[in-house]
Amino acid sequence: MKESRSPSTDEDLGSELQRQYSMRFAQQASYRDAVWKILTAEFFQKYVPPNATLLDLGCGWGEFINNIRAGKKYAMDLNPEARERLAPEVELLLQDCSSEWPLPENSLDCIFTSNFFEHLPGKNELRRTLVQAHRCLRPNGRLICMGPNVRYLSGAYWDFWDHHVALTDLSLKEVLELTGFRIERSESRFLPYQMSRRRPAPLSLLRAYLKLPLVWPLFGKQFLVIATK
Repeated sequence: MKESRSPSTDEDLGSELQRQYSMRFAQQASYRDAVWKILTAEFFQKYVPPNATLLDLGCGWGEFINNIRAGKKYAMDLNPEARERLAPEVELLLQDCSSEWPLPENSLDCIFTSNFFEHLPGKNELRRTLVQAHRCLRPNGRLICMGPNVRYLSGAYWDFWDHHVALTDLSLKEVLELTGFRIERSESRFLPYQMSRRRPAPLSLLRAYLKLPLVWPLFGKQFLVIATK
C-alpha cells in the first residue's frame, strides 16, 4: 500500500484537484452548467457589465465564467483540467491565488468567486488573496463572493475533507473591510447548500427561487457578499 501524504507542490495539488472534481462533479456536469446558465442570466449578470474585465477566482470547471457575458474574461485555478473546460475566450491563470497575480493594478472591473475561500489552506492565504483582489480591482470595482455559511451548516460543512476555512457572512465582511473593501450587499442566506449534490431539483424551481427572496431564509445556507473597492 502506498503511503498517503498531502500534496507538496502546486503541481501535486493540481493533480489532486483534478481527481476531486471528477469524483464530485462528473456525473452532474451538464446539470451544473444548466444551473449556472440560470444563475448568471437571472441574477449575477446585473452585477457584471457586459463590457467588464472579469476574473473568476477558483473557477473550477468554468460554469460561471463560460456563461456570464463580459468584455474580457480571466479565470484562476490550480486544476490543469480547467483549460479543457473553459471557453476559448477565457484566459486561464494557473496558479496559487494567494501568490501575486500577474495582472496590473486597477485592471479588473469585477471578481467573482463561489465556494472557493473555504478550500484555502488557512486564513493567512485568504487574507493574501483578498489583498491581491483589492490591488487588481479598479476603484468601485466589485468582488462578488458566495460560499457555505458555517452558521447554518453545523457538521455538514465538514463532509468535504478539503474544507479548511470556516466562514460566515459576518466574518467574511469583517476581513473584507479590514482589507479596504466597502460592503455593497450582504445576504446571510442566499442559495441552498450543494444544490446539485443530491437528486437534481427542477430548473424551473431555481428560477422561481431567485425571484422570491422572501423564501431564502427558509432554505438558504450559503452567503452572498458583494464588496467594492
